[in-house]
Amino acid sequence: MTDLDSIYKEETIDIKKYIFKIISNWYWFAITVFLAVSVAYFVNRYSERVYQVSSSILIRESNDQSFYNDEMIQGLDLFNQNFNIQNQMAILRSFDLNHRVINELDFGISYFGIGRVREPEIYQPAFIVNVDTSHHQMYYLPVYITFINPNEYILEIEDIEVNRTLNLGETFENDYFSFNITIRDIENFDFETNNRFYFYINNPLQLTNYYRNKLGIGLLDEEGSVLSISTQGYVAKKEAVYLNKLAEVFIKIEIEDKNQIAINTIKFIDDQITAIVDSLAVAEGNLQDFRTENKIIDLTQEGRSLYMQYESLENEKAILSVQDKYYQYLKKYLYEKGKDQDIIIPTSVGVKDQLLVNLIMQINVLNSEKVSLKLQSIKTNPKLNSIESKIDELKKMLKENVMNLIATNQIAIDDIASRISKLNISIEKLPYNERRLINIQRKFDLNDQIYTYLLEKRAETGISMASNLPNAKVLDKARVEQSVIISPKNKLNYLISLVIGGLIPFLIIVLKDYFNDKILSKKDIEEKTKAPIVGLVGHNTKDTELVVFDNPKSAISESFRTIKTNLQYLLLSKHAKVITITSTMSGEGKTFCSLNLASIIAMTDKKTLLIGMDLRKPKIHRHFDIDNSIGLSTYLIGKESIENIIFPSEIDGLFILPSGPIPPNPAKLLETQALDDLMKFVREKYDYIVVDTPPIALVSDALLFSKYSDINLFVIRQNYSHKDVLDLVNDLNKKPNIPEFNILINDVKVPGYYGKRYGYGHGYGYGYGYGYGYGAGYYEDDDEPKTMFERIQKKFKN
Repeated sequence: MTDLDSIYKEETIDIKKYIFKIISNWYWFAITVFLAVSVAYFVNRYSERVYQVSSSILIRESNDQSFYNDEMIQGLDLFNQNFNIQNQMAILRSFDLNHRVINELDFGISYFGIGRVREPEIYQPAFIVNVDTSHHQMYYLPVYITFINPNEYILEIEDIEVNRTLNLGETFENDYFSFNITIRDIENFDFETNNRFYFYINNPLQLTNYYRNKLGIGLLDEEGSVLSISTQGYVAKKEAVYLNKLAEVFIKIEIEDKNQIAINTIKFIDDQITAIVDSLAVAEGNLQDFRTENKIIDLTQEGRSLYMQYESLENEKAILSVQDKYYQYLKKYLYEKGKDQDIIIPTSVGVKDQLLVNLIMQINVLNSEKVSLKLQSIKTNPKLNSIESKIDELKKMLKENVMNLIATNQIAIDDIASRISKLNISIEKLPYNERRLINIQRKFDLNDQIYTYLLEKRAETGISMASNLPNAKVLDKARVEQSVIISPKNKLNYLISLVIGGLIPFLIIVLKDYFNDKILSKKDIEEKTKAPIVGLVGHNTKDTELVVFDNPKSAISESFRTIKTNLQYLLLSKHAKVITITSTMSGEGKTFCSLNLASIIAMTDKKTLLIGMDLRKPKIHRHFDIDNSIGLSTYLIGKESIENIIFPSEIDGLFILPSGPIPPNPAKLLETQALDDLMKFVREKYDYIVVDTPPIALVSDALLFSKYSDINLFVIRQNYSHKDVLDLVNDLNKKPNIPEFNILINDVKVPGYYGKRYGYGHGYGYGYGYGYGYGAGYYEDDDEPKTMFERIQKKFKN
């Protein structure tokens, strides 16, 4: 056989051993599994349910074009925001957004019902706690209330020793609280059964962190832009309300951010309109007064021509003036530190410089990204530093461009002013009243055109703001009907309980076996010694020690018959008749084996003598009701003759030689000539002599007697004798002039060992593995349990 084969065989044997132990201890497995499943049942039954609620939001790419294709509207960056999915996820988790959500919801107070086992949270209960927001409130201090009738309730606050009866609507106020309690629907309120509750007031900041930290946000598809948002809690409806409000506020903030540029533009235009309105009113009044006073309705042909030229130049100058104000606005923005708001788009005020438009659009985009990144909880973000650096570079370029534009614009304004001066010379040649009319008409038309121009731009900006659509859209709202229970997981808990229930006893068996240095099986003996095994004796479940006599058809009786048969192959000489039985220590069953072996031999019509050689702890006499005042010890000291110390027993053919009184020097007595004479006498008179000696590991008596023995039986008790005992057997078998020690295994506890799996049989191996059912009903073991209940009852008794 190869090493691999031997290893495989050894592992197979170990596996069979553990399987056998598991089967033999099935009742412990059943109990632990039952207890584990019971625990799982109570966990599933009484644990608070944790629900998961989810919704989904589509983040659209902002490449949509408005039906207004005006360059100004596109330049406002209202429809071309560069959305980053990660930024949107960060915004959804941001403290500011979630704090705004908490402030818009009625989550300030948490309510709980008080039941026999659980105290479940309740959302929107049948009563309302109205808190006085102007008064200090103690956070997270439980306040217990018990409704007595439609008018009264009992208020209890254990930590501050409050116990009062109050009327509904009556304000309770102390240093910690100020509130009153009302009932939503008093007609349907149950004042008898479900009438006990408690609540506490939440800290808004802590509540915000609690909700934002348990938010689960992720992409439904890595290639898509649909965000799945989920949260968990004890009340599904409350979690659904939170998610829906979160989506609502998220979209609202997005629209507000988009509209901010347009709002800034409108504010700028309104400031310019306010400044021009007064001038327009004065110019209009002056024109009306002049025409009324001088009866002049219109200009002459020459005057009209000069006026049209003058009006054209003034229009150009007005536009340049508006642009100059915008450049001054940009200059002020660039020189003020710490501003992150979006810049008004140049096209909204008639500036067409493409470089300026591109620079401002880039700065606005980077400012949007910067704000999004600041909402994240990370204190230091390399990307944020990179964006700030880019903004600084763009501002430097913008500052240079603005200064150039201011200079260029001023040149244009100066040129128009020069041309107007030349035109004024020609106008001076006109009649006086016509010159006055041209000047008044010019001022009025100039203000009117500027006013009209600003109104047009304001209307265009308003239209662009009204046409804004959010880039986020709710695909699926959070619904209570679609909530999922994530805890407790009933099936998983039952599965775990089954595994744990089966694993605990298995681990106990394995660990117990691993740390157990006691002999458990025949294999343990065969691995450490080559001493022959003459037989095995099962566990005695009878009320008697003389099993072979009182229950001759029992399984144990049959095992002793097998041992007797095996001894015939070892006692081949007709003069070999002395059988010595010893063990390592007291309690291994050598006296039990001596009694029954001697009895089974005598019951086969063999004249048998049982000698109680254990002079230190005599026991033989007790089992046969023999007086121990005389015996081997009194004979060895010369007080009694051999005939006087041998007594018959109730078993035909069996005679007993008791130990006698305990002597002070047992070892010396065993070395006297009297023992030689005794052994010669009994050898001639009896067919077999069975000698019960003291434990060999404790005293030397058994070794002193071994010279008289023809065969030595060493009793080993299963799960009692230590494996080191086998080293002693090996040492004894190495000693010269001592018959070889043979092993007898006692107290074998293997369910079904006898009958259903009939023993090791003749030669301690014959008949092994004959299969289930062989020998069933063969023995008269009347006390063997027949039903499942009887077997369990027997296990607990043992």
